[in-house]
Amino acid sequence: MKSISGTLVFVIICTLFTNCNNSSEKNKMAAAKDAISKKDWGEVDGKKIYLYTLENNNGTTMTITNYGGTVTSFVTQDKNGNKSSIIIGFDSLQPYLQHPPYFGALIGRYGNRIGNAKFTLDGTTYKLAANDGKNHLHGGLKGFDKVVWDATIPNDSVPSLTLKYLSKDGEEGYPGNLNVTVQYTLNNDDGLEIEYNAETDKATPVNLTNHSYFNLTGDVSNTILNHTLMIDADHYTPVDTTLIPTGEIKPVKGTPFDFTTAKKIGQDIDAVKGGYDHNWVLNKKDTSLQKVAELSDSISGRTLEVYTTQPGLQFYTGNFLDGKFVNRGGKPLQVHTALCLETQHFPDSPNKPNFPTTILKPGEKYHAVTIYKVKLNKS
Repeated sequence: MKSISGTLVFVIICTLFTNCNNSSEKNKMAAAKDAISKKDWGEVDGKKIYLYTLENNNGTTMTITNYGGTVTSFVTQDKNGNKSSIIIGFDSLQPYLQHPPYFGALIGRYGNRIGNAKFTLDGTTYKLAANDGKNHLHGGLKGFDKVVWDATIPNDSVPSLTLKYLSKDGEEGYPGNLNVTVQYTLNNDDGLEIEYNAETDKATPVNLTNHSYFNLTGDVSNTILNHTLMIDADHYTPVDTTLIPTGEIKPVKGTPFDFTTAKKIGQDIDAVKGGYDHNWVLNKKDTSLQKVAELSDSISGRTLEVYTTQPGLQFYTGNFLDGKFVNRGGKPLQVHTALCLETQHFPDSPNKPNFPTTILKPGEKYHAVTIYKVKLNKS
């Protein structure tokens, strides 16, 4: 009887413990859902556009719209306790319809440039839109940044938003029906986590990224030239005059492209014609999630750590910002008032056989993760 009684007690305790655990997890998921709000934001192509606000346990917030999968703000605290967005963006849909330079948007099918707007795959040459001079840029005339994504709120223990889009065979010249799922998560470490997944029914190039522009001061009256940057990369890919990689992979040592030791962005930028808009070949040797860059600002005390599974990082210093667009608060976005750290495969990889392949085949799964994590130095 003692054995039976002991077993019964053990079963009861385990059942209660499991129920408690399940209840706790359900409470966490319910709390995470409560930390997400949604509001009408307009209409595009006859489809409803919404703005979603995610808030974590620290009071950090992020807003995302299903138009272009765009992150419109990432509001964090600075060292003085003031809150502001470290990502530039707008407070209404209309400015995004004026085709700004990809502020906060999801980019696809192919992030960055493809030379001469064409590539050959399995003996067939595919012609793409030449929307950047003679080259193809960020998916074409109507890339993923300009389509309406289907959005759902998953049952997660942290606030998340799942976006889905079917890019049909032939869209913008690309082969294959590509099913894309992107999940944004705002974790309790003040990390914006982006998980990309895709599958295709025909071989096609895929290179997904996010094109958020950062200014860690939270005020575009300040340029990003005094931000300090480290990139864990001993090599980069030089480009021609149209910003297409030459195919070379060169060491950064002894050049303005050396960010292996943290330095101010403005230190060597004048030695780079037009400013930085290049791909760094990350030192990571596999597809595990690793820290690859760190951006810091002394004014706000904020540091942004970049983690990714990708092999490359495009560092862009807002060289083409010209005041045409105005950030929230009414301040014009001028040259060097924001920067991008786009995790990616290399530009023009479909035409560069020595670069890591970007071809996704039927039966394969495209998967990539990037995290932008904010830390605070209050000293």
